[in-house]
Amino acid sequence: MKNWLFLFIAIIAEVIATSALKSSEGFTKPIASIVVVLGYMIAFYCLSLTLKTIPVGIAYAVWSGVGIVLITTVAWFVFDQKLDVWGIVGIALIMSGVLILNLLSKTGSH
Repeated sequence: MKNWLFLFIAIIAEVIATSALKSSEGFTKPIASIVVVLGYMIAFYCLSLTLKTIPVGIAYAVWSGVGIVLITTVAWFVFDQKLDVWGIVGIALIMSGVLILNLLSKTGSH
């Protein structure tokens, strides 16, 4: 269970770093740039801890799927980047895939 917590921390850190990347304006804003670097450092460190027990394919699928949904949500509310219906359908399909991997597949370590 601890490894899933590390994965969750990695995802949150990556979403914060990616959001700050947009705000850094090409690394011209020092505070946002520092948040980017620290966020990605935390994200990759926690992801590396996760990979000790969770298969890399499963960890990366969860990382990318949940990350896409969260960063899209942040972009919607913080940067006013709206999705059309097909964008929402696509994200729903991504989340469906993550749920199928974690709830139905015997591939991962549960």
